[in-house]
Amino acid sequence: MLRRTLQTLAHTALLPVRGATLLYQAGQAHQHFFQPVLNGALGDQLADRHDPRAIKLSFRRGGRDVAVADLGLSEPYQKTVVFIHGLMGDELVWQTGFQDAGEGPLRYGPRLAAEAGCRPLYVRYNTGLHISENGRALHQLLTELVETYPGAVGELVLVGHSMGGLVIRSAGHYGATLAPRPSCPAKKESPALPTEDALWLAHLRAIFLLGVPHDGSFLEQNGQLVEGLLQGINLFPTRFLSQAIARRSNGIKDLGQALLIDEDWQQPDALARPRTVVSLQPGVRYHVLVGAWLHAGLPQTVRDYFGDGLVGAASGQGELFSDETTLPVGASVRTVRFGRQHHAGLLYHPEVYQYLRQWIVS
Repeated sequence: MLRRTLQTLAHTALLPVRGATLLYQAGQAHQHFFQPVLNGALGDQLADRHDPRAIKLSFRRGGRDVAVADLGLSEPYQKTVVFIHGLMGDELVWQTGFQDAGEGPLRYGPRLAAEAGCRPLYVRYNTGLHISENGRALHQLLTELVETYPGAVGELVLVGHSMGGLVIRSAGHYGATLAPRPSCPAKKESPALPTEDALWLAHLRAIFLLGVPHDGSFLEQNGQLVEGLLQGINLFPTRFLSQAIARRSNGIKDLGQALLIDEDWQQPDALARPRTVVSLQPGVRYHVLVGAWLHAGLPQTVRDYFGDGLVGAASGQGELFSDETTLPVGASVRTVRFGRQHHAGLLYHPEVYQYLRQWIVS
């Protein structure tokens, strides 16, 4: 009896130690996840301080940044699929999820490589920066990719989840507007053609947008409203809370209205900023994939408001994509809704994968 009692007391005494050990082991096993979360929340401030924890936009391979020159692409004119994650994500969401590399079921990138013969490339970026800052950086990265491997990159396909889709659209804007135009006085109103500074646009054939808040995120819009209300009350506790909310990253703030260019977020009033509508790219097939999370028995207005849980149905479908009269020459839009599917589930849903495979290889 005494021995059993002593064993019980010893076991109880060691519980905090064992708990701390398990917590440490879990942190070590998933340390790749903490840095993207930190950057999503405070990445703009880390970058301003030149903190080494600030992520720099780059291709990733084997858990490390890899320079374009070190990618070593050799297969000629291979269809290349570039994956861009969302807020607080990293490249592993396209490979094995939030596990160490090599664990868990394979996701879209490796499966497309094995089953469809595509070349997957993965981008990681600081999601706490302005969307437009990441858009310009992605434009520069894709330009460098095509210039470095002119004979290896065939058709280019971009796949973006959530914020990643907005970064793709921003990159397309800067790829079209930052490139110098050839003089063509006889056709001043003809569509702008990409020149050598935006060669990647000439390779671009399709864009897949998974759970993207094209017209803004209702969560961030509510956050802006709460911040304003707390500031208006102007008591010490509410001032403290409003200041804490205000410290969220620029990337999160941009999600409220889906601000894709510098001039929009540079406006002073966060609640009344005019949003520039960024045009779609000519000759590109857009695939808008939307999740519907709530049960079909609930009122349609409720289901549409919450959408996939993080992106409302209307924003996920995007007003711009619904108006065929605004499509540029050669562009097309296909919108698909996946029932009983939440925001993160779009990253590993078997029907989503089958859709990607079908249309990427076509």
